[in-house]
Amino acid sequence: MKKLTLVAMAIIAMCVGALLAQDRDITGTWQGTLHAGKDLRTVLKISKGDGGALKGTFYSIDQGGQGIPLSSISLQGTTFKFAIAAIGGTYEGKLANTDATAITGFWSQGGPNPLALDLTLANDKTAWTIPEPPPPVVPMAADANPSFELATIKPSKPDTPGKLLRLNGRNFSTINTTVNDLITYAYGLHARQITGGPDWLESDKYDLAAIPDKPGSPNQTQLKVMVQKLLTDRFKLTFHNEKKDITVYAITVLKTGPKLTKSEGDPNALPSMLFRGLGTLPVRNATMGDFAGLMQAAVLDRPVVDQTGLTGRWDFTLSWAPEETQFGAMGIKPPPVADNDSRPSLFTAFQDQLGLKLESTKAPVDVMVIDHIEKPSEN
Repeated sequence: MKKLTLVAMAIIAMCVGALLAQDRDITGTWQGTLHAGKDLRTVLKISKGDGGALKGTFYSIDQGGQGIPLSSISLQGTTFKFAIAAIGGTYEGKLANTDATAITGFWSQGGPNPLALDLTLANDKTAWTIPEPPPPVVPMAADANPSFELATIKPSKPDTPGKLLRLNGRNFSTINTTVNDLITYAYGLHARQITGGPDWLESDKYDLAAIPDKPGSPNQTQLKVMVQKLLTDRFKLTFHNEKKDITVYAITVLKTGPKLTKSEGDPNALPSMLFRGLGTLPVRNATMGDFAGLMQAAVLDRPVVDQTGLTGRWDFTLSWAPEETQFGAMGIKPPPVADNDSRPSLFTAFQDQLGLKLESTKAPVDVMVIDHIEKPSEN
């Protein structure tokens, strides 16, 4: 009798699975709340493109109204998956009922622990309102030579964790940054390439808010030039360069070739390289020089030299388990790698995910020798 009961249960389970596995129309608007420290409402709009293939757009409506196209989407039986290469995110779930109005699943974005995200099919009455996206940013003229028209510099609040440099439209700002941070950003250097300055270059921290004197949003070169001018005008920086052989990390291409995607982004726009948690780095519209500059500015403890010979701009995502010696430049000490963190080391990730090699070597690099610098003038 017991065996018959087990067989009957198995048959029922098979029948339910078969019903769910039938072709289902999952087009429409799906929504659910992601609990990631704070509640984030997410909306997924799914439609069909040419040939009936699924396509979709993802919105995190509590973080703005800008939609992000899915890089892949599929429904195989009851298993539903999608990925967003632009932010290094993936989702996997299963249809939870026969009428295809609910999906239970998990969202992953580089970290070792996926977050539960259940989705329900919305209708006109239940659908959340997606905010209007911000107006597109008008780029600054490519031949413009801007300076900061207004620049406020003030000491950071004591014990402020981390640091931040960002451009929001036309507004450039920093939080908790040292003068060394400004110099390394403006001139593309590592802190080890700066010598001769006073101790306060690394200890005194400032918040900066500045607006350019030319219309439009500056590109990366223009932004760095403006910070260089600020260092000259407000900090009275003067220096000279010398060439020295020092220990660096060199990025080269493996014999098997790079595993990178050519970017279709605006070549005059700033690259997008925002960490999604420690050890998860989606890179979009970036040159190898941009990438090397970020690795030396934020992650590694010595200069990083691009020796790939790769030109143009690239899209990729790098995911690794950070070590305690990394991210010191950001004022962060990563915790020990958790036992359930299956991500590789940074050096292995370079090879397996990018087709590149990161290795320690000696190379001649420019070193900035500071001749004179002062604390910033009053605002």
